[in-house]
Amino acid sequence: MNSRFHRAALAVAAAAVLPFALVGCSSDDNSSDSASEASSSAPAGGGGDEMASPSDDMSGMDQPFGPACSSVPKSGSGSFDGMAQDPVATAASNNPALSTLVTAVKKAGLVDTLNNAQNITVFAPTNDAFAKIPKADLDKVLNDKAMLTKVLTYHVVGQKLTPSDLENGSFDTLEKSKLTTSGSDESYTVNDSAKVVCGNVKTANANVYIIDSVLMPKS
Repeated sequence: MNSRFHRAALAVAAAAVLPFALVGCSSDDNSSDSASEASSSAPAGGGGDEMASPSDDMSGMDQPFGPACSSVPKSGSGSFDGMAQDPVATAASNNPALSTLVTAVKKAGLVDTLNNAQNITVFAPTNDAFAKIPKADLDKVLNDKAMLTKVLTYHVVGQKLTPSDLENGSFDTLEKSKLTTSGSDESYTVNDSAKVVCGNVKTANANVYIIDSVLMPKS
């Protein structure tokens, strides 16, 4: 009797517990399904967009800007990607619009100086910028190494300048005197005269701002 009663009691207890166990399992399954659905839907929903937008924003930042940038080759050593691989004097030599500057740099013996410098900014006059100077005056400068060196080193700042640095700046040049910059929103001038026509061009050792006039030191 005792054993029969004991088995009956166990059966009743099991019958009472089983529905609660099934409800618990069912609840766990539903919650885990909900969690898995939420986790699987999150990347495709707002979370995925939030992750994508910063990279999208970054892709448009820190890029070359200005009207003359459109004339830069799309590929090869003279392209933006190509110039980024070379030191600044070598990179400039691959840009046809800077051929007069490159000739001047070679005449002054500054190729190695510029290529070996670290973290500099070069304000690079275009061929058209040099063409604004009367030929007799330009020839005089090109044939006077000391004067040419003075003019060219005045175009070089001993630090890398970002566009935001140019908004209201005054910087020491390698020539030992200062130049000033001003502007905003991708429209900048140097010494209130030379306009940046293609800015924020990267080379292996320098940031380059291509300008439409030659800068002259005051003394």
